[in-house]
Amino acid sequence: MRVRIPIKSPKEIDRMRESGRIASEILQKLAAEVKPGTTTKQIDDYAADLMDQNDCRSAFLGYRGFPGQTCISINEEVVHGIGGPRVIQPGDILKIDVGIIKSGFIGDNATTVACGEIPLETKRLLAVTEQSLYEAISKAKPGRKLADLCGAVAEYAEPFGFTIVREFVGHGVGRKLHEEPNVPNYRPRGKTPTLMPGMTLAIEPMINAGVPEVRILDDGWTVITADRKPSAHFEHTVLITHGEPEILTNRPRLALPEQLGIPELVAPF
Repeated sequence: MRVRIPIKSPKEIDRMRESGRIASEILQKLAAEVKPGTTTKQIDDYAADLMDQNDCRSAFLGYRGFPGQTCISINEEVVHGIGGPRVIQPGDILKIDVGIIKSGFIGDNATTVACGEIPLETKRLLAVTEQSLYEAISKAKPGRKLADLCGAVAEYAEPFGFTIVREFVGHGVGRKLHEEPNVPNYRPRGKTPTLMPGMTLAIEPMINAGVPEVRILDDGWTVITADRKPSAHFEHTVLITHGEPEILTNRPRLALPEQLGIPELVAPF
């Protein structure tokens, strides 16, 4: 069956630019609050305040019953963590995923933030995951196949010894949080759609330090790595244009090697 991918009109794109900008600004403010002693509930509550200030609402709260304003996942938690009493500790890594609805359109983005000093291998995990996102974005051009974009993540990250989460994927985004197409972080089999101007995609590598398999906790939401090793997650909402891709949730990068105090990334094999 042929996948029907929504093509946004110029007016819809303008609204998505606004949603993306607000989602990015909120995410950056939340990332700045990642400090020892802060609870994940405090960060989620702050997100609610910021959404109220920007006259928007969470795209996640109530979605299939999800109870949080944002997704906040720590260390071995991959995605879909729920803000609660857990206290952030030095050495933790936090994945914060912010999706907002403004004027009927969604902006969706995520980042991974280190709380203080973290091990060298975890720094490499963050740097490789963030770079894999930009490798995929570089393929988000008209006339390219979706498979080229998806394959760019695994083709970049796997030579470093990291693994790709396969059970959860990126997606189209617009009026709905999840639109066509699915955007896996590995090259899918068979034919995939050709990218066209006006498509908007949430590209979101989820990469593990250990095995690729994951489990879901008893809360029915929080996804963890099967071996309890760390996982990283970065996401942007991206518009396919007639030329270079436009990142609708653009923000400064957080995990460049020089920012993390590690050597330039060179795959060991």
